[in-house]
Amino acid sequence: MLRPSLRKNDQMRPVSLEINTNKWAEGSCTIQIGDTIVICNASVEPSQPLWKRQQNLTGGWVTAEYSMLPRAVGNRKNRDAIARDHRGAEISRLIGRSFRSVVDMDKLGKHTVTIDCDVIQADGGTRCAAITGGFIALKLAVKKLMDSGRISEDPISDFLAATSVGVWHGELVLDLDFAEDSAAEMDANFVVTGDSKFIEVQATGEAHPFKPEQLSDMMTMAATGCAKLIALQKQVLS
Repeated sequence: MLRPSLRKNDQMRPVSLEINTNKWAEGSCTIQIGDTIVICNASVEPSQPLWKRQQNLTGGWVTAEYSMLPRAVGNRKNRDAIARDHRGAEISRLIGRSFRSVVDMDKLGKHTVTIDCDVIQADGGTRCAAITGGFIALKLAVKKLMDSGRISEDPISDFLAATSVGVWHGELVLDLDFAEDSAAEMDANFVVTGDSKFIEVQATGEAHPFKPEQLSDMMTMAATGCAKLIALQKQVLS
């Protein structure tokens, strides 16, 4: 069956990455994947988080906050500060975990890097876009730390990106937009490194349970999609 966007099953939506879109943030990137747009800003504090100081631990920390702005979707959504957003909190934790998996905290020194990912327009795949764009913001912030002499080694061990794969009308499809995601029989998000290792897999059988071989096929498609995203990351950072 033809996808609503007329894409091939293994074809991603158009992707654009614009860096240094915020004059104040140590690292920033605005990412657009199809009609999904996320602003990612990385802020650096020259201190450890309180819990690390209290436990007398070494090294820095990387964390993230994700939010969907009120008119990012069709109907106005209350701001997270007013209405507690459990989905946003879960995605924030996912983004932070993903970044920390490729960062050496001791090499980062006593710095805290916070990546804010704000969705200004949503059409599916917002968490994947936030991870892909947020990583660029993190890279730029770390580069600024190195250029200023505040750290001597690059603490980031590898690139990473994220994409979705689903089963839609019985067919495996890459990078679902909202129309596909809302009707998918199976939906999964994958965070993948530059050397094609998996950091996180979030898979759900929306309509029925799935078989191990289905997940394996999805992982293969996701790795190919993330490799394309990482190639774009490297291109924009070069």
